[in-house]
Amino acid sequence: MLTIRSEVTVPGLTAAEVTGFLSDWTDAAYQQWWPGVHLRLHPVAAGRSGHVGDEVFMDEFIGKRRLRMTAVVVEAEPGRKIVWQMKKGVRLPAWLTIEVTDVTGGVHVRHTITAGWTGPGRLVDPLLRMYFSPDFATAMDQHVHTEFPLIPQRLHPAAQVRPLDDRSQP
Repeated sequence: MLTIRSEVTVPGLTAAEVTGFLSDWTDAAYQQWWPGVHLRLHPVAAGRSGHVGDEVFMDEFIGKRRLRMTAVVVEAEPGRKIVWQMKKGVRLPAWLTIEVTDVTGGVHVRHTITAGWTGPGRLVDPLLRMYFSPDFATAMDQHVHTEFPLIPQRLHPAAQVRPLDDRSQP
């Protein structure tokens, strides 16, 4: 099993705002989040209530790599977690989990990609390591540390949000 994890704390947001924002699946909203990097995000099939089972198409750049994929929402807990499983015709052994926790003055985000098999299928995991390379992991970490701090200006454009560690001003 392969894991790529990034964590970032973003001031001026709540966990509920983040999961709500991540459930707004329109190309226009996605493009406004990070113009030129986030290209498309829209539903392709509806699941049951609470978004579980929904399928969305994602198209974005991670560093220089362009990712285009369909993802199925396999878990959705407002204000806590969203889990997507990647799909190319069939569901793949790859998941994106975004967990959010309220902290004083903001929200802590844990962005985790897991890929691979348990049991005999794990023999194929080295092939996944070619795709999820150390360079990809670095690009993903930079991506996460850029994209999530952009959310407050989309949700609260008039607010002046200071970093949580800025103690120089009252």
